[in-house]
Amino acid sequence: MMKKQACFRYPANLQILDLASLVSMYRSRGEPTKAQAGSFFACSHSMKLLKEAKSWFGLYYSQAAWDELLSKGSEGYPLTEIEMNILGMAYYPPEGEEIAQRSFVEKNSGTLPQLAFMIVNDLKTFGFLAETENEELELTKRGLVALEGIANKIHGKKFSPDMLPNSGNRPQSAIPKAKREDRTQINLF
Repeated sequence: MMKKQACFRYPANLQILDLASLVSMYRSRGEPTKAQAGSFFACSHSMKLLKEAKSWFGLYYSQAAWDELLSKGSEGYPLTEIEMNILGMAYYPPEGEEIAQRSFVEKNSGTLPQLAFMIVNDLKTFGFLAETENEELELTKRGLVALEGIANKIHGKKFSPDMLPNSGNRPQSAIPKAKREDRTQINLF
């Protein structure tokens, strides 16, 4: 078994962003940025000061750190656990299905549906996924290489369906609602 390695991660509180900010931050990830005169960036990975860096959702990375965080087979695309989930669900469709529906994959990717929508589109653009006219997602050969690379980086081993959220790619069961006690309370609003 190989050692787990650091990789890119989306911020845990993305839901605080409005859609325009989310799209802007997603689209600008990886763009080289120069610090203003007299200012520096700090590399989130190496903790060294930089005059030039690549950004990732408010974090900055040196080119060397960025390259180190890329996974094998990613072809320069910054893969995270979310991309692994999307590629994995395309490879192992939900139980009883031959092909994964895009709506199912986006809903169960582990992130906001709006972000999952953009990620699926980018994964198609990079040739990692193919989509049928019925909105079914299929993993390509390039996608399989990328999936194995990110699974190895995150888990230190080859991809298996138990790495997916909802264990084995089954839809998450609904969380039972707590029973509410009957109390008389005046509505002030």
